[in-house]
Amino acid sequence: MSVEARLELEALDAGAELARFISGRTEDGAVVSFTGLARKRGGDGNTVERLRLDWHPVMTERSLIELAEATAGRFGVSDVLAVHRAGEIAPGETIVFVAVASPHRRQAFQAADYLMDRLKTEAMFWKHERGSSSGRWIEPTEQDRADRARWSD
Repeated sequence: MSVEARLELEALDAGAELARFISGRTEDGAVVSFTGLARKRGGDGNTVERLRLDWHPVMTERSLIELAEATAGRFGVSDVLAVHRAGEIAPGETIVFVAVASPHRRQAFQAADYLMDRLKTEAMFWKHERGSSSGRWIEPTEQDRADRARWSD
């Protein structure tokens, strides 16, 4: 089993990450991936020109690694990859890419879903949306917290 989690400060190419993750894989029957994109509309309905994800140079990457390792341990999957952007992100750009490989599909789907719920609520980022006339800090929503709570751990 391998677990890789990293912070990316430049553009994130989800297609290249997926191709690298799948390459040479012969023992697994399933790979599930998720690509999260920056939206043009914020949760408040206003236009977002830039999303800024602030991070801590040690704590943020450590949190990504811990969440990916917890996912692998919980679901017994073959491999987990989590790549998360930080810094300035424009609408339409990839914020996060997650891939999970396992012998069977159910484990892979559950592991990817679990990891995203935990990343959304627990990864060490401070998110700020900036529009043409104002900005606002973003916290996990009640739905994000409900999604995380369904895993009961």
